Amino acid sequence: MWTAIPLAIAMMTFVWGAKLYFLQAKAPDDAADIYVVAKQWMWKLQHAEGPMEINELHVPAGRPFRLVMTSQDAIHSLFVPAFRMKKDVVPGRYTTQWFEATTPGDYHLFCTQYCGTSHSRMVGWIHVMEPVAYERWLSGGSSGESMQVAGGRLFEQLGCSSCHLSDGTGRGPTLDGLYGSKVQIEGGRTVVADDGYIQESILNPAAKVTAGYQPIMPTFQGQVSEESLFQLLAYVKSRAPVPGKGPPR
Repeated sequence: MWTAIPLAIAMMTFVWGAKLYFLQAKAPDDAADIYVVAKQWMWKLQHAEGPMEINELHVPAGRPFRLVMTSQDAIHSLFVPAFRMKKDVVPGRYTTQWFEATTPGDYHLFCTQYCGTSHSRMVGWIHVMEPVAYERWLSGGSSGESMQVAGGRLFEQLGCSSCHLSDGTGRGPTLDGLYGSKVQIEGGRTVVADDGYIQESILNPAAKVTAGYQPIMPTFQGQVSEESLFQLLAYVKSRAPVPGKGPPR
């Protein structure tokens, strides 16, 4: 009894806490993506609609956002004390963190991972606005080209469209409906086509070759910037599946 009763109480607490952790960690389905590139010593943030900001981020209150983050040089860490939000930003990887600001105002943004001589100056602000004021800001600061459109243009310039055909007859797999799906790769394994998979497929395409295809895709390592990778990622996300068809499984 001395063993069983404490064990049962501990397990109930563990299961309850684990459930709450996973619910909190997963971004809502309607969360909008904001792409973040950290570098010594600044934060570069870009909205899916196109506007890019440095050391500042404008968002509307009452709307969830998912930060997709990577670093251009050293390890950084994005910290917003008022949101109880902190996440490491690592070179060569994508980390994500979501938030939903509820009260309009200006909130400090810090880097909490020592990243060099000017680490203490790697600070910024998150401006939480009323939804109407945010829409006015967004329309006034838009570059006229969304990340999705910019990614599609880059996709054509790099010659990717000659291999990744929508009908699946190209030398590479179709991208329609790819993002978030399960992809069978050589060796019999199955992986999820998430942010990291898309990035790796661009920079190191031989790492995970889709089953049924030859490893003929060249690497674009050193040819595309982190910002360009985010644009390509936004474009791949926008490729909805063709009715009756989908990516290789």
